Amino acid sequence: QVQLVESGGGLVQAGGSLRLSCAASGRTFHSHPMGWFRQAPGKELEFAATINWNGGYTDYADSVKGRFTISRDHAKNTVYLQMNSLKPEDTAVYYCAASTGFGNAYYTTNDYHYWGRGTPVTVSP
Repeated sequence: QVQLVESGGGLVQAGGSLRLSCAASGRTFHSHPMGWFRQAPGKELEFAATINWNGGYTDYADSVKGRFTISRDHAKNTVYLQMNSLKPEDTAVYYCAASTGFGNAYYTTNDYHYWGRGTPVTVSP
């Protein structure tokens, strides 16, 4: 059974940092892109970051560009999201997603085939 399990969320003050982790089990995604999405209270799920199979290509939503960094560790079958300079508008549940496609990056929910249950991030003013 394939599972993606996120961790690292929590409460942080504006300007602070958090690092989210997403550990995959049941199969590896070494040849496939992975991503992070987020859903703020009362809003739709939105793309945050994507990384290609070897970490050589990453891309971000404009709202997080320059503050968030996505990375992956094949040995640990884990993808990370380092979040710096957090703002109250970053408050959301953050979801890890894995694709089985072979593209360089994916930006929509339909492109991802496995999802974690999410980890909540709350940024206080």
